[in-house]
Amino acid sequence: MPINYGLLADIPDLQIPSAAFKPYVLHQSIVYISGQLPITGGKPGWIGRVPDQVSTDQAKEAAELCMRNVLSCLKHACGGDFGKVERCIRLGGFVYADRDFTDAPGIINVASQMATAAFGDQGEHCRIAIGVASLPLGCPVEIEATFAIRA
Repeated sequence: MPINYGLLADIPDLQIPSAAFKPYVLHQSIVYISGQLPITGGKPGWIGRVPDQVSTDQAKEAAELCMRNVLSCLKHACGGDFGKVERCIRLGGFVYADRDFTDAPGIINVASQMATAAFGDQGEHCRIAIGVASLPLGCPVEIEATFAIRA
């Protein structure tokens, strides 16, 4: 399946924050993307634990926004040319979860589905999806990724 440029057309340009780390590192042909939160307009779109403070549906929306932010980093690393993407290698997904919540994979599936919808077979990847005791800014979801690209 070819790259779905329609899905990727509205990925925003990366706004590089001033921080003690970089939003991504390109080493040789591998792009390592730092954990991306569901930030829009400089603020978290959701705050709280899943599912008692943030519903699973809201957490899935947060995962989609996290993945859009991942793709924004990837776009920057590729100089705006998603045609350079060879493969999504790995996604890591973290859900700020209640102690008894066991469906972190169901939340992170949204990001995995976006990768394969955008890049077809090249979007298939290995993954981790875990529930955690907290995330930065109290966000319910964080997604990190590793991609291979052509120079």
